[in-house]
Formats: sequence, C-alpha cells, structure tokens
Amino acid sequence: MTERVLVIGASGFIGQHLVRALAQKVGLVIAVSRKQVDFGLANVEPVRADLQEPDDFKPLLARSDAVAYLAATSTPGTSAGNPLLEIVDNLRPLAALLQALQEHAGVRLLYLSSGGSLYPSSGEILATERTPVQPRSYHGAGKIAAEHFISAWSHQYSGRATIVRPSNVYGPGQTERAGFGIVPTAFGKIKRHETLEIWGDGSAVRDYVYVDDLAVLLRMILTRPMSVGAHVVNACSGTGVSLNELLSAMEAVAGRSLRRSYQVGRVVDALRVLMDPTLAKHHYGWSLATPLHEGLERTWGWLNNTTR
Repeated sequence: MTERVLVIGASGFIGQHLVRALAQKVGLVIAVSRKQVDFGLANVEPVRADLQEPDDFKPLLARSDAVAYLAATSTPGTSAGNPLLEIVDNLRPLAALLQALQEHAGVRLLYLSSGGSLYPSSGEILATERTPVQPRSYHGAGKIAAEHFISAWSHQYSGRATIVRPSNVYGPGQTERAGFGIVPTAFGKIKRHETLEIWGDGSAVRDYVYVDDLAVLLRMILTRPMSVGAHVVNACSGTGVSLNELLSAMEAVAGRSLRRSYQVGRVVDALRVLMDPTLAKHHYGWSLATPLHEGLERTWGWLNNTTR
C-alpha cells in the first residue's frame, strides 16, 4: 500500500476531496497548493508552493511514493482564443514535474485529464479509452498534449502512470466561477432568481460523476501498483443526461424554477459525449455509487449551509 502520496492542486475542488479520501488510507498526504489550506488532519501536511521548475518538485518527490497531478487553470471556455494560456499555465508546470520525475523513477504518477473535452460527439456509442480523441478547444488540446508528454516520459524512463479522464464532475465544494461547472452556476442562479444563459437549445448530452465517487477511484489508483507505461481510464457513469434534463432535476431538488435564456451554440461544445466506465469496473471494481438526484441534493444542501 502506498504510504506517502503527493497531491498537486490540493486546494482545488477535486483536490480537497482526494486529500480527505487518501488520509483515510495512507500514512502521509503531502497536500501542495498555491494557497494555504488547513485540512485539520494529522497525516496531511499542507505545503504552500507555486511549482514551476524541476527543482521545485524534487524535494517533494523524494518523500513520495506516488504523485497525483490535479493542477489546472482553465476550461474549454476560459482558454478559448488563448492557446498560450494552456502552454504557460498548464503544460509548462507538468513538463517540469516530468523532468523532475526522471530522477525519481520509482514514483508513480496519476494525471487528471478530461473526457468531455477530448472525445468526439457521438450517438448512442460509448467512448472507450481506445476511442480516437478529437479535442475541440485549446483546453482539450492541452490535455491530450499533456497525455502525450506523460506517455513519452514513461517510455523513455520506464515510468508508471495512470491518466484518468473524468466526465463532468460536480458536488459539494465546487464554488460558482465563470466557466467552471454548470451545477454550481445553475444552482446559484436558482438561489438568486437570476437568468441562466445557455449555449444552444439545451439538448447537449453529458455524463455526470459525483466528486466523492471520483475521489474513491483516484485513491484506488494511487494505492495500488501500476505497470510500466501510461494507461488511460475513464471515470464516468456511462449514462447520458441532457442539459435540459439536468436543469429540470436541479429545479426539482431546489423546489424552485430556473429562468433560462437560450443562446446560439459554441463551436467548442459537443452535442453528445457518452463515456464507457467498463475499464474502471474491470480493473478497480469501481462504479458510480451516487445517483444524480442524490448528488444534486447533497450539493444543494452544501450550498445552503446545511451539509457543511
């Protein structure tokens, strides 16, 4: 069992859930973020750092058995028209980590990639890990470039890596930010009786995964052996939900209606992305444990200070 796990991007939405999940199973979690976070757990060591150069990573890797790289600063919308944002803010720090890992070959790597921004639009066919990717945005292009960098590192230095492609992640702790997450954005609009602008007609279909379920899968991956090479696994439910269906479910949970304004669709958005969870089930015995309605209820409760 992995005893020491380094989490980069620990203060983020997914990072905080992963740190708490890991703390239940491992001896030490080194939780690195750009801002100080006190997890209040004896076996979690918070580290405030902006890791940009290989030498920044090396002292942390020397104390780690595995590293989870969750740091990211963009979405398909926020980096639209700005490819340099992906290169400077996302690819460069990852490349520095890979260079540092060249001297720490025994440290296993988990990289959080993306599913929705990589897989092509489809009918009822579920995208597997072997489905050819087709990034529609600079964000997606940055993710697939990162995957290729990791694959090259693992090939040259016998590195062991697992690349996780999650579907749309939601849950308590996901704050409302422009371009980050439809669930907190829509719930925020419902609370304030404001209008939600929707790109397209609301028929776009996505797969949604509850954050605690994702954290369990990431913990499983980090606390088990990895074989040499870079291996991809989807993290998803396997069930598609249209945006209109999602918003109706949120209205039912909140007991309030949502004002909607439909706008012309964007080229960076796919009409239908469905993902196959079979590999995660086969390798880790993992499947989504939280139904969408239950996850939305927990999220709404957190947003209203009843589940914090």
